[in-house]
Amino acid sequence: MSGTRMTENRYPGAWHAVVDFLTDRGVDTVFGLPADDLTVLDALRDSGIRFVLNRDQRNAGFMATGYALQSGAPAVCLIGKGPASTNVLTGVLEAAASAAPLVVLAAGTAVNRRGARAFQELDQVSLLRPLAKWAHRVDHPDRLVPSLEKAFTIAAAGAPGPVYLEIADDLCDTAVTRTRPWRDVAVQYPAPDPAAAATAWSAVRASRRPILLVGGGVRHRNGPGTVEQLATGLGAALFSTASGRGAVDETHELCCGLSGLYSPPEAVELWRDTDLVIALGSRLEETATFGTGFARPGVPVVQVNVDASELSTEFAGPSVVADAGRVVEDWCARLVASRREPDPDWVARAGSVPVRARQRVTADAAEAAASGAPRVAALLARLSERLPAEHVLVQENGLQDMWSYFFPSWCCAGPAGSIVPSEQTSLGFGAAAAAGVKLAAPDRTVVALVGDGAFGMLGADLAVLAEQQVGVLFLVLDNGGYGWLQSQWDKRERDDSGRGDRFRFVAPRGLGALPAAVHRAVVETSDAIGAELDRALKECAAGRVAVLEVPVALSDVPADLDELDGDFPAVEDR
Repeated sequence: MSGTRMTENRYPGAWHAVVDFLTDRGVDTVFGLPADDLTVLDALRDSGIRFVLNRDQRNAGFMATGYALQSGAPAVCLIGKGPASTNVLTGVLEAAASAAPLVVLAAGTAVNRRGARAFQELDQVSLLRPLAKWAHRVDHPDRLVPSLEKAFTIAAAGAPGPVYLEIADDLCDTAVTRTRPWRDVAVQYPAPDPAAAATAWSAVRASRRPILLVGGGVRHRNGPGTVEQLATGLGAALFSTASGRGAVDETHELCCGLSGLYSPPEAVELWRDTDLVIALGSRLEETATFGTGFARPGVPVVQVNVDASELSTEFAGPSVVADAGRVVEDWCARLVASRREPDPDWVARAGSVPVRARQRVTADAAEAAASGAPRVAALLARLSERLPAEHVLVQENGLQDMWSYFFPSWCCAGPAGSIVPSEQTSLGFGAAAAAGVKLAAPDRTVVALVGDGAFGMLGADLAVLAEQQVGVLFLVLDNGGYGWLQSQWDKRERDDSGRGDRFRFVAPRGLGALPAAVHRAVVETSDAIGAELDRALKECAAGRVAVLEVPVALSDVPADLDELDGDFPAVEDR
């Protein structure tokens, strides 16, 4: 018996092995702020990996999550220990709620110093474990190689999500030996169980007034447009959740916008009269099922999700635990074989919704443009006219940036993308995530629509983006602070005129000083929007960060939100 044995790879320390692994996996960008030891910088120095050296670990987590959502591949956030892990916690929360494959690589207290009140000692694994798919500490050099491989596999497998891998400080200068090639487990997309798929298909086939609801789990799983093919074949009204935006083409004739809280008023009749909801890759969280923008009680919901833990048990109807892309392909084939014909009346009703909604929004935008003051509706209309086909809008979830959630105030057309916060709506996520999105899609125009409160959370990392020439356009809707909370407090004051004006969530408008390398303009009038957008987009195309500050009034909110009068789930302000 003969053969060859692989030559051993010997690394001077753990972080050199980490960098070699990341290079092998094709990781080209890492976000973070390293521990005091700085050994990882020595390892990164001669690699081809770009290191975005953040000033705030929370922004690092947000940027890496944005990168993961846009690319579909695991993104890396590198941090130190102790408070670094508490700072990144919100980013891990957002990645978990957004199903983003985030890998946090952290420093940890040396084995021989644990329990000795060592500098920045903290049980970080216990802290991160509730939010991560897997949290693990590496204490021995022999465990590093398999642990790295496992971390990346778990982050991407099934329902993607964050993992946390801690490397003890004493491994920084401890030799690590690899005796075999790096092991790469390809992401697998499980096909449906035949019996479960048949049961669900029976319900789908029998429906005459179906609604097809697309969630974030369909992101990167609708490459050939099979979801739109299924909607056309079924004659189904096509909706998405907020996190599902960008997964389908919203210019499709049957696309009716978002479900739940953000559903357009023209679509209420469809939700009232549907006989089946088909939910693909959605957790059916509260904002996606709220109010008249979701089916009435008793209407069955067919759910398809890659992980059983992602299914909602709040609704009746069959479920399929499988990759949504595989199930849609299966159903498209069954649809052809069944010769099922759509209900023409339902198709006509669904097709009329986007037409009527666009007419309303066009009128709203024209009225806003004629008002003189810069209004959000006019800003979105001018932006839509100027952006190239392949762009990505990154959003926050506050009072005025929620304008863009109300299709067709904003429409994700063709290959255009959309990145939104999860139902956790972490303050500042969109502002920071936009940088990760841009680095994941460098050839695309990336615009972040954010409130001034969220933009302020970016802090010193704005200078980092300018230094690294991450050409993002920030449209900052400046209402002087946290407009959502202020608007809700104002409604309470109207109910109780004796309450007074003791609590204020807003202050005089103005963003303060920005780095000199950042292009900045203030849009004072509606007439100036177009020209300022043109200049800003030109700066971004040259790799410069651009900030357009748009003063807006607290009263400039979508009618859909204002009419709810606070009777819906609390949403963090931006």
